[in-house]
Amino acid sequence: MKKIIFGITSLTIGGAERVLVDLANRLSEEYNVTIFTIYDGGELKKELNSKIKKIALYRKPYAELSKIEKIKASLKLMIYKNKIFEAIMKRGFDTQIAFLEGPVTRLFASKSYATKIAWIHNDISKVYGNGIKAFIKKLVDGQMYKKYDKLIFVSKENQDDFNKEYKWAKKNNQEIIRNYIDYKKVLEKSEKEENVPFNEKDINLLTVCRLVEQKALDRFIKVQKQLETDGIHTKIYIVGDGPQRYHLQKEIDELGLTESFILLGQKENPYPYIKKCDYFCLLSYYEGYGMVLEEAKILNKPIILTNTAARECAVGYNKAIILDNTYDGIVKGLEKELKNDNFKHLRDTEKNNSNISNEENEELIIRKIKEIL
Repeated sequence: MKKIIFGITSLTIGGAERVLVDLANRLSEEYNVTIFTIYDGGELKKELNSKIKKIALYRKPYAELSKIEKIKASLKLMIYKNKIFEAIMKRGFDTQIAFLEGPVTRLFASKSYATKIAWIHNDISKVYGNGIKAFIKKLVDGQMYKKYDKLIFVSKENQDDFNKEYKWAKKNNQEIIRNYIDYKKVLEKSEKEENVPFNEKDINLLTVCRLVEQKALDRFIKVQKQLETDGIHTKIYIVGDGPQRYHLQKEIDELGLTESFILLGQKENPYPYIKKCDYFCLLSYYEGYGMVLEEAKILNKPIILTNTAARECAVGYNKAIILDNTYDGIVKGLEKELKNDNFKHLRDTEKNNSNISNEENEELIIRKIKEIL
């Protein structure tokens, strides 16, 4: 039985993290699977089945580390990363897969005798940000990616952006594989009881995401203010947590949107919220593929998204509206569709017109992954 080790920063709630848990559970039926995390804990850890081995570099979740411990952890990763990972690799893995950009990709690039695969979930041209620190990270990571035998992208646009950023990249070791989702689990968990605060009299828009700059929630708040000013009343709910929460709540309160733009916090089971909302939104500045959109599609929800790589998720789905990725584009798009509830026909459509079933899509993804392994 082949031995595979996946690496990811942690198993806190997030899109890539959910994909990894579902994928690891499925592959553990035929492979000896280990998951390595830099930080221990995380809400999704308990969803891994008992066959999967877990290794954590630090025994605490990142959020529980003190400032000094966080600095020490970063230095330790930079200085001792080769020794740390070579010790782990002595366990004789056949394949090592860095499942997320950043620290774990740098760590898994260390010398080993296993086949190395990097899984790229984001737009590499935007993920670093700006400034000298971002420039250095980009250069360093470019050297790290050269050490991998295979690069997997979750969308065609992500692949194109990567190749524009790194001109040296070879196409013959690249592949596009969509995010794997256990659709039966999504359906099952969507039926569980949750205290969902939606009012049937309102038009309820929902986003599920980490509260980080990429997701453009600061822009969404300003959009909501403009919609209210123009007489279009909706309720916007955000499921998730992250470093921007305090800043976002402050902006919500200052703009007088406390009753109409609501941060619900982290939810281990977001699917009842997705199932009961009127429209699912993902209005990010940039995206990798938007796994949460696939989950919304499984639950047959109308989706509203900005023009990012996530639009590839909307291909063949007749309940999707793609808006210009600007403040004005989002305001105009939402006003046009919501003013007279033009989206009602989307809500009333019982089924989407996708030409491939969830089960067929799931099996296609697994087959591609097995071919690589």
